[in-house]
Amino acid sequence: MKKWIFLTLPLVLLAGCSSSSTWGWYVINPMTDTGWINIKFLISGMGDTIAISLIAALISILLGLVVALPGLSNKRGWRWVNRIYVEFIRSIPLLPMLFWVFYGLPIIFREMGLNIPIDPFWGAIITLALSDSAFTAEIYRAGIQSIAKGQTEAAQTIGLNYIQTMRYVILPQAIRRILPPLANQFIYIVKMSAFASVIGMQELTRRANELVVTEYRPLEIYTLLIFEYLVLVLIISAGVRWLERRMGADERS
Repeated sequence: MKKWIFLTLPLVLLAGCSSSSTWGWYVINPMTDTGWINIKFLISGMGDTIAISLIAALISILLGLVVALPGLSNKRGWRWVNRIYVEFIRSIPLLPMLFWVFYGLPIIFREMGLNIPIDPFWGAIITLALSDSAFTAEIYRAGIQSIAKGQTEAAQTIGLNYIQTMRYVILPQAIRRILPPLANQFIYIVKMSAFASVIGMQELTRRANELVVTEYRPLEIYTLLIFEYLVLVLIISAGVRWLERRMGADERS
């Protein structure tokens, strides 16, 4: 309860400044009809932001694991596959990649005789998942390599193959260690989802930009936008801490 009071207090204080001739906090004052309509318009973009971030994060987690495993191979060729992918994807800024996916991929598909349109929603998801998968792969690799080699040797002595060893022995231990950095990557995805606004996705930042055009109050509107992202990140952080406690309790038991 105290946390929500802390989060809503800035809006109340800002609303109290609405009578000033310099400030225009009235545009997001929940006590007025116009302010409440503007707030609802801004908040309505949160659903798309959450959906993009969740789907992109899930794809990134799966793709990152697939990319990480060749990097753990004893064969140099497989390690090169991992290294080329990671270094190539990490070197591309998110915005150019977003433009390439949204505008370039449909052209490539048409040249291949495929009619696969990419709307802003899936364009943002594909870009975020690809961009984050390289970082997620490195997190997986570091977490798996941190597990003592004796664990793998013990699994092999009881007849487990490579996949079984990873599934039942290595990954359960590694997940506990890589959970915090994976949470940081999810927060990164949530924040980077703001770039989806440039291709027309109606998420939080796009809604704020549209409202600024009509109200001409960038300071006040973008201030509320910052608080929206702050709330999302705080909720994610609280959820990750709860999950860490649960996983820690399971481990001790």
